[in-house]
Amino acid sequence: MHSGNVSGYDPSSDTLYIKPSGMDYESMTPETMVPVRVSSGEVLSELRPSVDLPHHLFLYRNDPAIRSVIHTHSNYATAFAAVGRPIPLVLTAIADEFGGEIPCAPYIDNEGDNIGQGILKYRTQAPAILLGNHGVFAWGKSPKDALKAAIMVEDVAKTVHLALQIGAPAALDPAEAAKWWDRYHNRYGQG
Repeated sequence: MHSGNVSGYDPSSDTLYIKPSGMDYESMTPETMVPVRVSSGEVLSELRPSVDLPHHLFLYRNDPAIRSVIHTHSNYATAFAAVGRPIPLVLTAIADEFGGEIPCAPYIDNEGDNIGQGILKYRTQAPAILLGNHGVFAWGKSPKDALKAAIMVEDVAKTVHLALQIGAPAALDPAEAAKWWDRYHNRYGQG
């Protein structure tokens, strides 16, 4: 439907493009994305931007590596957020993409810069975080990278949830996770 939001930031034009508030994804087109000046927060459209615009602006203004932000309420990852639990480091896929457990920040209210500040306070090297009683924020150097992180959060959350139904998944040693992270980020793929 229209839950969650996505934005992409072009620093050369000082503009981010964000999902319009309350618009179903199937109705959106490139023309319905709402442009906003990052430096001033000025909305450059007749459409209203996502109500999470302040959190996106805060992240872009405070971490120059972030070029896209995705916020979801995906079922399995949000279930972990609902109980205030990180997604534990029990899979090599978690080590690959996230480098360790996917952290869960405590509940943070949505006023002003609180969510953005909380994300920066509680994040790790992982390109995603769970917000207690809320959902998932993922980011990357491009919309494709942020989408990959958001999809992988949900994918590993589902697998970990299933593993928890069978028994107690074994944690990966942090030193082993570092090896997987290094391989995935420095030697995997075609560069």
